[in-house]
Amino acid sequence: MENIVFDLGGVLFARDKSKCSPEIVEFFGFLRAPQMPRFWEEYDRGASSIGEVTDTLCTLTGHPRAVCERVLREAIDLQEPVAPTERLVGELKRAGYRLYVLSNMSREFIDCLRRFPVYALFDGEVVSCEEGTVKPEPRIYEILLGRYGLDPAETLFIDDRPANVAAAEALGIRGFGFDHRDPAAACDALRRMLL
Repeated sequence: MENIVFDLGGVLFARDKSKCSPEIVEFFGFLRAPQMPRFWEEYDRGASSIGEVTDTLCTLTGHPRAVCERVLREAIDLQEPVAPTERLVGELKRAGYRLYVLSNMSREFIDCLRRFPVYALFDGEVVSCEEGTVKPEPRIYEILLGRYGLDPAETLFIDDRPANVAAAEALGIRGFGFDHRDPAAACDALRRMLL
């Protein structure tokens, strides 16, 4: 294995629940649903704006626009590295692996995440809002493989959504289902496999 590809949300970055208001937990419960809602998928695709997403959240929750704007901004600002994964990324980099990002992420969220030092450890990235395609659509994986000349057989993809892992495996990429509820255990399993 030469190339390790990380999803971001729920794998390398997350909101610390202890820092989240009940409001944020209520607003963003849909992110853990097996199927991402269409409006959020289109936001990640770059096909809708933060303003349009705010309108949808107002309709879904019944809250005033000012509340939805504030909660959405907090959801972005509270993103931080998942400590066990951040450590693992550093260890893999030092071990000589080439590291890549493959993520469904909107413009506002990715702009926030790119500011963290761990992001600089990656050799390349494919982010949905910049490509107009989202996982598990095959095109986004094909962009990653083609842009960086990756051999699928020498590439491991880490994601916390089974459908995204299955889509990678359908293209010959090895997949690893990351347990976002126990990132330390998931990272230990990856460490045993790779280091």
